[in-house]
Amino acid sequence: FARVLDAAGVDVLLVGDSLGMVIQGHGSTLPVKLAEMSYHTRCVAAGTERALIVADLPFGSYQPSPERAFAAAARLMAAGAHMVKLEGGAVMVETVAFLTQRGIPVCAHLGLLPQSVNQLGGYRVQGREETAAAQLIADARALESAGAGLIVLEMVPAALAQAVTAALGIPTIGIGAGADCSGQVLVLYDLLGLVPRAPKFSKNFLDGSNGIESAVRAYVSAVKAGSFPTAEHSF
Repeated sequence: FARVLDAAGVDVLLVGDSLGMVIQGHGSTLPVKLAEMSYHTRCVAAGTERALIVADLPFGSYQPSPERAFAAAARLMAAGAHMVKLEGGAVMVETVAFLTQRGIPVCAHLGLLPQSVNQLGGYRVQGREETAAAQLIADARALESAGAGLIVLEMVPAALAQAVTAALGIPTIGIGAGADCSGQVLVLYDLLGLVPRAPKFSKNFLDGSNGIESAVRAYVSAVKAGSFPTAEHSF
């Protein structure tokens, strides 16, 4: 898959802990281990020549302390990642600063946080209330100031994602966050329609195409043209 995505013009490959759900069959991302993320990152790196590789720090590998986060991130970087991703707002500012000051680029993740799904009460849209929206914008600014180079916005209202993007000097990457983010990301299995129940924010690009690479090229073109996502895929 990595070779196909790279050849199709995808700019960033995210080795996501969502592999715990779409590959391993778990009900959440929580069971995924650091060794598994390292293995999959190494596999993706072996098939990639051009794209930036971002790897998820799995649950439990970075939350205890910045030092623990650095040790985990170093393993993913050694496996071939160019950047690591972690979830959380202001509580992660110290960790983001610790990592970036020591040469590890960081992508932050706000909105729906899959590793906190039990605390959030399920996979629900975040930031609908005014206070929650203001907090998300404040968190995004704090993470940028701490050194984050990208911020993923997951399942937030399109208007809020637009406001966050306008407030920052770094790119935002949306998933279920409307069309006004700097870029978009989808789980590959969703993009190819390989799941029994696709999320609202996804689209089956394999439907009507003549193969996987063609489907991915259609996705890349749609994102760059601004024709995906539409209001149908947004909140």
